[in-house]
Amino acid sequence: MQSFSSLQVFCEHVLRKFEGQPRISEEQLAAEFRAVYLKGYPLDLRTLRAVSASCGIKLNGLEKMPANMRGFHEVYGDRKNIYFKKGDTLSGIQNTILHEMREMMESLFVDVNPNYKPLRTSALHIAANRFASAVLLPEESFRNKVYETGFDVVNLARIYSKSCSQVLLRMGEVLQGRLFFYAALYEASSSNSLRDFKVNYWTISFNEEDLDANFRGFPGFFPKKGYSVTPGSLVEMAINKKKAHLVRQITILEDLTDHGLTAIARPLFEARPGVARVALVVMLNHDGHLLEPQIAKARPSVLEHFHRHL
Repeated sequence: MQSFSSLQVFCEHVLRKFEGQPRISEEQLAAEFRAVYLKGYPLDLRTLRAVSASCGIKLNGLEKMPANMRGFHEVYGDRKNIYFKKGDTLSGIQNTILHEMREMMESLFVDVNPNYKPLRTSALHIAANRFASAVLLPEESFRNKVYETGFDVVNLARIYSKSCSQVLLRMGEVLQGRLFFYAALYEASSSNSLRDFKVNYWTISFNEEDLDANFRGFPGFFPKKGYSVTPGSLVEMAINKKKAHLVRQITILEDLTDHGLTAIARPLFEARPGVARVALVVMLNHDGHLLEPQIAKARPSVLEHFHRHL
């Protein structure tokens, strides 16, 4: 039986297994990583420490970290170190370890196969984030749980002990090609004041099996990063009333004849008083039944109709 006591050996194994493919997807890489190293063990920090040690990687927690950085790694010959922010959440530390391991793999792929074309820095950062999420939130089981909870970002974050942002972005990844779905996470920058809430994360997926089962909207209809809360919106209501709000139908056509969309905004409360963030989920109206498990749990205030706004 082959020993995977070195990350390089794992990289050799992966390149052999997926030989002939133009590029190995992060989903494939994550699934192989779980199969080789996790073997059914619960994915927690203790397990990741054991996996890192078996790969010859030393984990180091630092009290202080450069601004806007959650972690980094260093490689000197056979010595490999990953550094993470000591005061970070457990979910954040797990994500950092896996992210840095994925970045290490990229250089090892080149060492193993000189013909391998490495990703550019920005593309590698995105790939490492996707790999970490795919390991922490496996595609098939996570997608099943998304449907089971009614696309409930807040509940999924609690179930998996992950941040709402990671859960929301992962939802977009596992639903891509299967269903039209838009979600955004509004967060307050410094206080709970309405004017401080902005979109920090958003995702969208499209149905590639039925091209008619999509909605493109118009410029500015779906809020993107940095967008503020729109007056009269579902998110504003959720913040002001401190309660989930649902709108049954959002029409777009002037004659109001289209079935349009449906949406739910669910607030999340933390230690400080008031709403800390709001998760907005939007779907086609005829897919609205998929939200029922979330509706049953959140018991939102229900509005029947919006026109040309969320």
